[in-house]
Amino acid sequence: MKFHWFHLMPYPYLPEDFKEKYKSVWVDPPAAELYDPVKGHQVYNDYLDQLEFAEQMGFDGICVNEHHQNGYGLMPSPNLMAAALARRTSKAKLVVLGNSVALYDPPTRVAEEMAMLDVMSGGRLVAGFPVGTAMDTAYCYGANPATLREKYREGVELILRAWKERRPFSFNGKYTQLRYVNPWPTPIQNPHPPIWIPGGSSIETWEWVIKNDFLFAYLTYFGYMAGTTVIDHFWETVDRLGADFNPNRAAFLQFVGVADTDAEAERLYSEPAQYFYNRCFHLDPAFVAPPGYSSIASMRKGVQSTVRESAQKVQGKHLSWKDIIDSGCVVAGSPQTVIDRLNDMADRMKVGHVMLLLHFGNMSHETTLYNTQRFAQDVMPKLRHRFSEYEDRWWPKDTLPQLQRPAPIGVAAE
Repeated sequence: MKFHWFHLMPYPYLPEDFKEKYKSVWVDPPAAELYDPVKGHQVYNDYLDQLEFAEQMGFDGICVNEHHQNGYGLMPSPNLMAAALARRTSKAKLVVLGNSVALYDPPTRVAEEMAMLDVMSGGRLVAGFPVGTAMDTAYCYGANPATLREKYREGVELILRAWKERRPFSFNGKYTQLRYVNPWPTPIQNPHPPIWIPGGSSIETWEWVIKNDFLFAYLTYFGYMAGTTVIDHFWETVDRLGADFNPNRAAFLQFVGVADTDAEAERLYSEPAQYFYNRCFHLDPAFVAPPGYSSIASMRKGVQSTVRESAQKVQGKHLSWKDIIDSGCVVAGSPQTVIDRLNDMADRMKVGHVMLLLHFGNMSHETTLYNTQRFAQDVMPKLRHRFSEYEDRWWPKDTLPQLQRPAPIGVAAE
C-alpha cells in the first residue's frame, strides 16, 4: 500500500455564521468580505511546510489539486504549488490532481507545464487530469457542460500524443486545431508520467480509464463505507472489460485523525472536522449539477456526481462530531482504532493507493504536524504490506539517481 498526503488548502477564517449569511462556499462568496490576503500569505506558507513535512515523515506522495473561486480550496493553480515543492523536496512523488484539461486553451499548456514539473522534480510527477467540478468548469470558467467531457477527452488525447511523439505534428480536433504541436520541455519519464484520473460516479469514466490503463482516483469526503459502492462498480467494470485485477489501479481519499485515545481524537479533531463539513462544504445545490454535466448513461444507472451527492447529504444540516464519526466521514481515534478501520477499508475496497487528508477545515499547523507524525509512525508501518504482491504500473519509476544539488550560494565574506 502507498500513502499520499493530500492537501485541499482550505481558507481557515470563514466566520461562524458563514452558512447563515452566504449561500455557497463556491463560485460567488465575496472575496472582499471574506478573504484576507495578508492572512493568506501565512496560510500558504504553513500549507507548503506541511506538505514538505509529509515527505520527511516518509509519505510516498504529496498531493495538490485545482479549484476556483472558493473558500474550500485555495489552489486555482496546483502547478504553482508543485513547482514550489519540486525545489524543496527530493523523494516524495508530486501528485498533481490535477489540471482540469477542458479549461486550458490550448491543452498543450498542460503538456508544457507538467513536463516542466517532471523535469524540475527529477521524474517525480504523477499527472492527474480531472474533468473538474461543475462549479469550477461551468460557473467559474463558463465552460459548456454539455460538451465539457468531449472537449476534456480530446485535450487528454492531445497531451499524451505530444508527450509520446516528442516531435512536431499537426492536430486537427473538434475543439483544438494546431498547425505545430511541439512542446518543450519533454518529460523525463518516458513515454510520460503515470496518468491518474480523479473522478466519482461516471460510468464512462470508469470504462475510459480502464481501456487506457489509467489509475482511477475516487475522491469523496464521506468515507470508505459510503464509497464502497462506487469502488465495487469500478471493479465490476474492470472484470467486464477483461482487464487485470490490480489494487494499484485505484486510489481512495480518506480523512484521518490519530491521537493517543479515541477521546483525545475528539478533542483534537472535532472542531476542524465540523468546520470543514459545515462551512467548507456549504454548497448551493444550483451550482453542482447543471444540465448536460452528468452523462445519460450515468443518470440511467442512477449514479450522480460525487459533489452533488455530497451536497445533498449536508444541505440544511449541522453535522456533529458523532454524525461525522458514525458515518465514517472521518476515521479518527487511537492508532489501533485507525489501523483497524483502514484494514477494513483495504478488505472492502482493495485499493492500493490511499490519499490521506490529515489536515482538514481550520486545523492548526501544530495539530496538523502532530497528526501527520502520528500517522507516519504509528499507523503507516502496520499497513504497508497490504497488496505488496501486485506490481504498481501507475507510479513513477526511479529513472534518475538521487539528484545531488550543490549547497546554496552564500554571501561572500567581507
